[in-house]
Formats: sequence, C-alpha cells, structure tokens
Amino acid sequence: MYTTTQSDPVRLEIFKNLYQFIAEQMGIILQNTAASVNIKERLDFSCAIFDASGLLVANAPHIPVHLGSMSESVRSLINGQGDTIKPGNVYLSNNPYNGGTHLPDVTAITPVFLETPSSSLLPTPLFYVASRGHQADIGGITPGSMPPHSTTVEEEGILFDNFLLVEQGNFQETQLRNLLANHPYPARNPDQNLADFQAQIAANERGVQELHKMVAQYGLETVQAYMKFVQDNAEESVKRAIDVLKSGSFVYEMDSGDKIQVKVTINQKHRRATIDFTGTSAQLHSNFNAPKAVTQAAVLYVFRTLVDDNIPLNAGCLKPLEIIIPEGCMLNPIYPAAVVAGNVETSQIIVDALYGALGVMAASAGTMNNFTFGNERYQYYETICGGSGAGANFDGTDAVQTHMTNSRLTDPEILETRYPVQVESFCLRPDSGGKGKYSGGNGVIRRIKFLEPMTANILSGHRRIPPFGLNGGEAGQVGRNWIQRQNGTQENLDSTATVLMLSGDIFVIETPGGGGFGSILNSP
Repeated sequence: MYTTTQSDPVRLEIFKNLYQFIAEQMGIILQNTAASVNIKERLDFSCAIFDASGLLVANAPHIPVHLGSMSESVRSLINGQGDTIKPGNVYLSNNPYNGGTHLPDVTAITPVFLETPSSSLLPTPLFYVASRGHQADIGGITPGSMPPHSTTVEEEGILFDNFLLVEQGNFQETQLRNLLANHPYPARNPDQNLADFQAQIAANERGVQELHKMVAQYGLETVQAYMKFVQDNAEESVKRAIDVLKSGSFVYEMDSGDKIQVKVTINQKHRRATIDFTGTSAQLHSNFNAPKAVTQAAVLYVFRTLVDDNIPLNAGCLKPLEIIIPEGCMLNPIYPAAVVAGNVETSQIIVDALYGALGVMAASAGTMNNFTFGNERYQYYETICGGSGAGANFDGTDAVQTHMTNSRLTDPEILETRYPVQVESFCLRPDSGGKGKYSGGNGVIRRIKFLEPMTANILSGHRRIPPFGLNGGEAGQVGRNWIQRQNGTQENLDSTATVLMLSGDIFVIETPGGGGFGSILNSP
C-alpha cells in the first residue's frame, strides 16, 4: 500500500518516469498517425499531462516553447468551460491571448474522467492530456502561416478559442471545415489540417488510456498524490539552483532596434527569484510580440536548464519564481497584436537575455531561422539550426537547434519527394562561432533550389546584431539571407522577407554562430 501523505524517494522516481512515459507514448502515436511533414518528419509537436487544476505534471522531451506554455491553454479551458466539460469531449485552442503561442501551434485538449456517475450532475475531470502540433498551414496572408510582415493576428491565420473538436465522441468535421474556410485568409489545405487534428485526438486518447491503467494499478489517491510530489520535487530542485545564482540584469537589442530588458533578483534567504521585464520595449507594430505564455515558457525553460537533477519540466519549477511582465509591452501584448515571430524569435532572445543576466552562458544563434514556402498546392515550414553559446567550462555546439526549439529538419529525400525543390547543399559555416577561452558553435549554410514558382518567406534574427559573447568572449557572426537568381544575379534580403521564387532560383540561408565565453588571453 502506498502512503499518500509523504513522498517515498523510490516511488517518486517510479511515478516521475511513469508520467513521462505516458507523454512519450502520446508522442509516438501522434508521429505515426499525422499526415503533414511538419509533424510526422520534423517532429514539431509536444505532448504532456496535467493535473485537475491544469498544472503541468510531466512532458515528453519535445518543444520547450510548447511545453512551458501549454498549461495556460489548459487552464483557460477550465476557467472558460469548466462547468460544461463532459466525457468524450476534445477541445482545440491556439489563441495567443489565452495560453497559445502563435496560430500554427494548435493544441488539442482532452479531459480525463474515470467513470460517468449515474446522477445528473456533471463529473469533474481528474486530469487533462494535451498535444500541440505546428500546422503546416492554418491560413493567413502567406502560405505556411508564418508571414514576415503581419501586423495583426488575423493576418496570421485562423484562431481557435476552445473550439469543441469532438463532442461526446463525435468529431465535429462540418463545423471545423466551416471555420477553416470562412475566414478572410482561409486555410489552404483543410484535409491535411483535419488529418493532423485527428492524429492529435488519437495521441490524447492514448494518454487517457494510460492514465486509466495507472489508476487501476495504483489507485486514484496515489496517482494524484504523486503528481503533487513530482511538482514539489521540481520546486525544490529549482530552489537548489537558485541557491548558487547571483542577481544580475541585461539589455538585449534586436535587429529592429527594439530591446528586451530584464533584471533577475535572487533572494537566497527565501530561495526565490524575481524576474522583472520592466523597461522592455512597448508592444510592436511588427509580429515580434511574444504572448505572455511564451515569455513564461522561456523563463521556465531557463530555470529548468539550471537544474542538474533529472526532473520533468512542470509547474513546480515556477513556484519559486516571481515573473513581472508589464502589460502592453512586447512580451505581454494586447489583442490583436501580431505574434507569429514572438513565439519563434523573441522567445530565443528572452532565453539569452536571462542567461546574460545570470552570467552563465553566451548567446546562442538566437533565432530559429524560420523558412516557409508554398502556394495553393504546397505549404512547407522548417526551422534551421545555428551555433549554441559557450559557457564557463564548455564550448558551444555546431549546427544545433537551440533552446526553445527542438525540432528536426526534414530528410532531403522526403523533402524533395513531397515538394518541387532540391537541397543544393547543407554544410557548416566555418568560423561563425565567437572565439574565446571557450568558443561558440558554428552556424550552417543551407541552399534550397526551387523547381517551380512559389512564394518563400524568411523570418529570422541576428542579421544585424551579433549574438553576444560573455566575460571577454567574442560575439558570434551575424546570419545572412540571400537569393541566387537563375540569371546569375544576387539579391540580398533583410532579417524578414517575402519573395517570389522562380524555377531555378536558389534561396540561401546562412545562420549565426554562438557567442564565445572568456577571454582568449586566459585560454590554456
């Protein structure tokens, strides 16, 4: 018999791994059943389980910017629909002002009930499971739904706000198709959207089944008690990390000239940290605004990475942290501000600004180098790796997806089979990492040749401002975007650009390197 009043260390480890296992099983189902290259091949998705309050318990090792913000989506469902949630329902949400990140990241949320009582009273969900997948296209002004120059969220695609995707076991296909079609900028491939949503439903159902098995084996009281113990353990782990940190501040300028300002105050007596973003630029007219949930996810990620223990990223990590984000700044924008780049670009800047304030690591490439292309028939999106930053006792890594992204690149064979393009070359970018006692990682050079006319978009950063070095380390090299036209001319592009590619044109993306750490003079 398991006691539920005090955590047992061995059983804590067992339950921690069981919860993570459930999320991993969900991810396997989602990958195997999805239709889009983006989810099936690039693995741009995340799965997690939540307690009855919608607080994150455990996740699979998927996409950090998804995982740190999904709890806000689940809690928005509870707060908005709590009295009407029924067994057999599944809800769909991507609202950046209600826990979402940006519109392509669509979350399917399934409440978990153990049994339906005979009374007329609605049962209360005991857990929630959720899966978030990046849709290859969800509408908007450009194919791929990552428009470089959107100014309102409506231009970025279709917004779901706790849409009832499955009602008591019945898939709401007609209503869903109507929503995807009846929009100023409708979805370009609704069949693929529906297939991926059904894959998310299936992934969630696996999570429901596994939780049922867990409760049958260990009992509801024990399962719920160890959810709390796992969160408490994460809280204590973060407190141990805070014990050795020092207060600091940092101002990070972006290519646009806008800035993120953060002050981290460590209170070691109470083992707490205050993260204050006061002084950050006001809400932007561009789409580099980061929803509040994204900002919180970045903070959660940073403090989780400072923990040496093998713990799942969950709500307990946030308990020792006070996060101050002034409303109406670019890290807590007001509807209908555009946000598509805030999730993928600004989130990276927040992370590096926090590492800079704490003095623990130089800047990474600081951008996901978001590349989309398509037309009415094809839509494709990828993030491209760069160099990671060096730290006090380690070099940065070459050609790696850093921090808030954790997705793959599509295999060239699959990319060239599914789309009319060729991967001309993909190689390291020599000497792009910053030098230092420990050097930053190198970025990459990626060349994509188009075989028919399509619209291409680049949404990137660190094309003007280099990724910073720390403690005397040099900055990494800035990235570069350009086109080699078939007629031999070269066309240089800004950090963000939309261009028409003709057959034979080559789009070239050179990604930034990471910053170095420590002066070369002090190197061995």
